[in-house]
Amino acid sequence: MYIVLIAIAILLLIIAATGIRIVRPYERGLIERLGEFKKEVRSGLHFIIPFFDHMIKVDMREHVIDVPPQEVITKDNVVVVVDAVIYYEITDAFKSVYNVSNFEFATIKLAQTNLRNVIGELELDQTLTSRESINTKLRTVLDEATDKWGIRITRVEIKKIDPPKDIMEAMSKQMKAERTKRAAILEAEGIRQSEITKAEGERQSAILRAEGEAQAIKLVADANKYKVIAEAEGQAAAIINVFKSIHEGNPTNDLIAIKYLEALRDIANGQATKVFIPLETSSILGTVGAMAEMFKEQGKSEDGRR
Repeated sequence: MYIVLIAIAILLLIIAATGIRIVRPYERGLIERLGEFKKEVRSGLHFIIPFFDHMIKVDMREHVIDVPPQEVITKDNVVVVVDAVIYYEITDAFKSVYNVSNFEFATIKLAQTNLRNVIGELELDQTLTSRESINTKLRTVLDEATDKWGIRITRVEIKKIDPPKDIMEAMSKQMKAERTKRAAILEAEGIRQSEITKAEGERQSAILRAEGEAQAIKLVADANKYKVIAEAEGQAAAIINVFKSIHEGNPTNDLIAIKYLEALRDIANGQATKVFIPLETSSILGTVGAMAEMFKEQGKSEDGRR
């Protein structure tokens, strides 16, 4: 009898243990009782009635769906292969379970359809250069469509867009030609700028050299002018002194007269064919003649003595 009671107690414990459910922090629990939705529970320890209740756990974390590569025709009739990924999170556990049977599969198909529509409105060049715009449009469309499923599309990223091989080769040639053109333009611009800089440097150098030569010529001319003025002033002062000595009866008139004649000789020493003699020269010549007569008389007297 005791054995039967112990067995029943153990069985009841096992059955009660099967009714224990643990919901983790990032999950939500949907409890159904006999096929009818009973309630939604959050994280923690929960008990359900075995054989009568059933709990569905929904992961509320952000998920990623890889959209398989597919061929899409652009506006200019170019077939490209597009590969994308979708990031989503569940905002309503009840809707994600009861409003759609397989929301991941439904989201993939919806993304493929809208991807064709969005890229079909763009030309190939726009498709390759407007990934951010494509991502934004696709995310907006998918978010509106999945709102009734309790799902929010957080991001849509285009992983790659592959044009046909011949288009890729043509684009590569075009890019190479464009870069060659830019390189030639930059090289020509560099040469032109270099020549301009060189010419400007030569012009500036010539200006500075000419200014230096002009300054040197000016300095030499000023020096010559000052030299001529000084010499003229010196000669004028000498002539004035001679003149004063002659007219003032200075005892050294004889010597001054000789010096005066030497100055006249230096003045006449040149290529000039005419020499202008001052009016006072007559008196000087008279003095010189008197000196000559005196020397002559002295010579005769000495001859007589002999």
